[in-house]
Amino acid sequence: MKPEVAQLIDIHSAAGRRFEAGGVRSFVREQGRGPNVILLHGVPASSFLYRKVIPRLADQGLRAIALDFPGLGLADRPRGFDYTWSGLARWLGEAIDALEVDRCHLVVHDIGGPIGCEWAVANPDRVLSLTALNTDLSPATFRRPWTMHPFSIRGLGEVWLRATPPPLFAALFRLQGLGDRSAMSTAEIYVYRELLMRLDRGRAFLQIMRGFELTEAKDRLLATGLGRRSYPARVVWGEQDPALGLDHMARVQRVLDVDDPVLLPARHFLQEDQAGPLAYAIADQVAPLG
Repeated sequence: MKPEVAQLIDIHSAAGRRFEAGGVRSFVREQGRGPNVILLHGVPASSFLYRKVIPRLADQGLRAIALDFPGLGLADRPRGFDYTWSGLARWLGEAIDALEVDRCHLVVHDIGGPIGCEWAVANPDRVLSLTALNTDLSPATFRRPWTMHPFSIRGLGEVWLRATPPPLFAALFRLQGLGDRSAMSTAEIYVYRELLMRLDRGRAFLQIMRGFELTEAKDRLLATGLGRRSYPARVVWGEQDPALGLDHMARVQRVLDVDDPVLLPARHFLQEDQAGPLAYAIADQVAPLG
């Protein structure tokens, strides 16, 4: 690991704390005082994704909370854990309890969308609002982008992961994830890879990629549950996302019955190059609700 990458991980680790939920040790970054805002990541990410957003939300009178799902980031990677979306949603509920969060505003991204929304469907009285960022809430029609599909195939996934050295990982990350490629240093992108591979060389990540529940039953659970919600929702989207484009956004809008999405000049990782406008859009949704 290059020294500058190790230093960035040390800074990230020092900015948060460890906690335990459901028998799994994980990591959380939290800052600010005020209404709780839970920030959920997807793959191949972790709470590191929100490092630029957290202080901006805190400056707007909110308590920003970004945690790591098991198998990713600085969380443990237990063997035998249920890395399906349902398993991660159950663990999320245990994590929210362990962090002593009663009610929260929920912000979801990537596969954090179906995971977080499954928890929200089961706990509607604990959700104050929902903000959806470049995700998909119609699992039965979802197709993995070409850069991620090989990870879902046993054998090929291991080869694809080993055959993606840091420079290629960085090139793909910029291509798929960044509208403004100057928004991140190469070392910051390498942090994503290190946090993906640490402890188990990506074994848990591959299990997550093979645990997608792309079923009609999951479709119905999300559509029916979110359709009955009483709290407001907002869609904020990186409009240049090559993997989850405006067609995906339209599907999320239909599930949430939301008009007037907030479009930002970004690709998939809008937290990286649009942190300020994103934090403002979240706070604009959250602040009036308390």
